[in-house]
Amino acid sequence: MIGTPAHCPYCALQCGMTLRRERGAVRVAPRDDVPANRGGLCQKGWTAAELLTVPDRLTTPAMRPRKDAPLEPCTWDEALDRVAAEASRLRSLHGLDAVAVFGGGGLTNEKAYLLGKFARVALGTSQIDYNGRFCMASAAAASGRAFGMDRGLPGPVTDLAASGAILLAGGNPAETMPPFMRHLTEMRDAGGALIVVDPRRTATARQSDLHLQPAPGTDIALANGLLHLAVTEGLADEDYLAARTTGFDAVRTVVNAYWPDRVERITGVPVPAMREAVRLLARASRAHVLTARGAEQHARGTDMVSGFINLALALGLPGRAGSGYGCLTGQGNGQGGREHGQKADQLPGYRRIDDPAARAHVARVWGVAPESLPGPGRSAYELLSALGAPDGPKALLLFGSNPAVSAPRAAHVEERLGALDLLVVADVVPSETARLADVVLPAAQWAEESGTMTNLEGRVLRRRRAVPPPDGVRTDLEIIAALAGRLDAPGEWSADPEAVFAELRRASAGGTADYSGITYERIEAEGGVFWPCPSEDHPGTPRPYLDRFPTPDGRARFVPVEHHGAAEDVDADYPLYLTTGRVLAQYQSGAQTRRVAALAEAAPGPFVELHPDLAGRLGIEDGARVRVESRRGAATVQAQLTTAIRSDTVFMPFHWAGDGRANLLTNPSLDPVSRMPEFKVCAVRLQPCPSRGDDPPHPLERSAL
Repeated sequence: MIGTPAHCPYCALQCGMTLRRERGAVRVAPRDDVPANRGGLCQKGWTAAELLTVPDRLTTPAMRPRKDAPLEPCTWDEALDRVAAEASRLRSLHGLDAVAVFGGGGLTNEKAYLLGKFARVALGTSQIDYNGRFCMASAAAASGRAFGMDRGLPGPVTDLAASGAILLAGGNPAETMPPFMRHLTEMRDAGGALIVVDPRRTATARQSDLHLQPAPGTDIALANGLLHLAVTEGLADEDYLAARTTGFDAVRTVVNAYWPDRVERITGVPVPAMREAVRLLARASRAHVLTARGAEQHARGTDMVSGFINLALALGLPGRAGSGYGCLTGQGNGQGGREHGQKADQLPGYRRIDDPAARAHVARVWGVAPESLPGPGRSAYELLSALGAPDGPKALLLFGSNPAVSAPRAAHVEERLGALDLLVVADVVPSETARLADVVLPAAQWAEESGTMTNLEGRVLRRRRAVPPPDGVRTDLEIIAALAGRLDAPGEWSADPEAVFAELRRASAGGTADYSGITYERIEAEGGVFWPCPSEDHPGTPRPYLDRFPTPDGRARFVPVEHHGAAEDVDADYPLYLTTGRVLAQYQSGAQTRRVAALAEAAPGPFVELHPDLAGRLGIEDGARVRVESRRGAATVQAQLTTAIRSDTVFMPFHWAGDGRANLLTNPSLDPVSRMPEFKVCAVRLQPCPSRGDDPPHPLERSAL
């Protein structure tokens, strides 16, 4: 039976699949014509069709008649009329920035684009950001200042299999995107070496040839130490440095102070292991340096990524076919979602919102005056933290995100959501954030709508509608267009994905992320098109840096960076590092995957991973309930003992709600450049939960951070 070609709704690998209707149900089959996965799927992909029929699927709009009342079913007209009326009232009382918008890295390019336009044109607000600020922002900022452009991988993902060596800092694709591992396995089978940098011996680290296990928050010192060794051992590519880069002398001066013994004391990584890592990279004819969230979600995340980019540049990797620096994008449309206007400081085409030429171009496409467009707004956490405050937004319209679980210092964010005059959530299921809403709008999901996604390679892909949404459900584009009409917004507001994409093409033309030459027909015919693609006769750009870097002088730029440690270090009261991350069977805040029976059975609840030596000192047994406390809150979870983690570090996944939320603990300290929160390290303490009948521990007093 012929099915509908599709792509997985989860991570940025965007694995190809076919959807078929069989006996009243939708079945998933892998596709072998998509290079990213070539017939492979992970457990999440195999079970993705179950999302279409989860028992608590939202199918009817609902709203609260008053703040202290429960949600009640209503009609679409009632819900949309209320949202438009309240938004207008609050803007009249408090100004245009009284209404904010929050988006997601899983929205299609069309939805991300129209949401950004809606915020700036229909609402006139500067207060828009999205959950990608919690994902890719540091890598994006570091790539922008080094290369003049931010685009995930430096070439097709299949280039990795031909590498002679890959250093992966802070990534665990064996659990987060398993089909990606076949490219690394092919590389190793051909004699290449995989080097993994991670405080945990993850499933990916167990498959590596060399595992560097630094203390959390010390990646800058490690990257500088590796570069120091490359210079002192004569492994830097001097011809490349002279021809294709600028600023190396300043970096060389900085890394002179990161001699091997000092770096070992800071990071805990043995000197021989550092030497081996550098030699493996330098001696390979083709090599890659890759980063992921473990090296990026820090209060110095941009500098951490810059440290690894500096290493790649010194070895002459970026701009060479089959080599380079790259970032493993996380969310399904983490790449495209940040290119077309969801970020507080950007307009479509990856244009800066404070650039007069960019404002003039986009305003022409939108049919408005450039001066009517707002300037930059607050970044994601700053926006969430300001909700309901005297000088903050009074209303929030939220699409495709669940910050009550996914944001740092989650209890505080939940309080701020509750302080709003109006919270509107468009979602597929009653997520933890949707349950707090004043108005809930049931939205269509991945297989029920059409559009485009941009995967971790920068390849624009088609998402095709395979089944109609349930009765009573509307697409996000229909919701946005309907609200724009009620707000008398100027310009065109189509809900047709292809028409919105045509407008996106015009808006992005001439920008860094130029989609103007990409059409639905080309995507179908070519299996995806790489941006930038400035005209319909342009082939697309799978390897963007081969001839020059998109900087004013065409050269890549070194950026000196210094190790400063975590924003919150351990001390006598909180003596352990906490790091957070994902597990194989769950995804993001778990709002989708926790509802799939097979995934919930495979990963049923939250836990804390700790070393047996630490557990012995604290009197904690495997499987026991444990209280994990930071200066921001406490979580109660199950203990899992493992030698795969450092004895000074504990790990918690962040997929669950309730008292086991890892983000009750995390530190919202922000990177000064990317505004990324420090998810990956904070100081905590552990204690076993009392046996039944014992007095409970005194609750931790939350600080006013």
